[in-house]
Amino acid sequence: MAQQDDDIAYPLGVFMRDAQGEIVGGLVGKTHWGWLFVSHLWVAESLRGQGYGKQLLLKAEQAAKQRSCSHAYLDTFSFQALGFYQSLGYQIFGVLPDYPPGHERYFLQKQIEN
Repeated sequence: MAQQDDDIAYPLGVFMRDAQGEIVGGLVGKTHWGWLFVSHLWVAESLRGQGYGKQLLLKAEQAAKQRSCSHAYLDTFSFQALGFYQSLGYQIFGVLPDYPPGHERYFLQKQIEN
């Protein structure tokens, strides 16, 4: 039987700040039942394409490992970052077609064990 603490979802946030201390990128999610769920990942438009999104996601995965997580999951849309997540080892496990109309919503997962 699972311990009582196993049923608690713990919030996770990883943020990136500029020289003035302003948040210019971040990741928000939670860990629960041995999984990391990434709810939001963003990088300021002027900083995109420089590897910051990858750094944020890898830091979140590392934090999740420290919380005994062995998997991660997230979702994205066909007009967003599908290729980005796939390049980091995330695999599609589900697709919601025509959501929003004319596009797809993708659900991805990754094993993050050492």
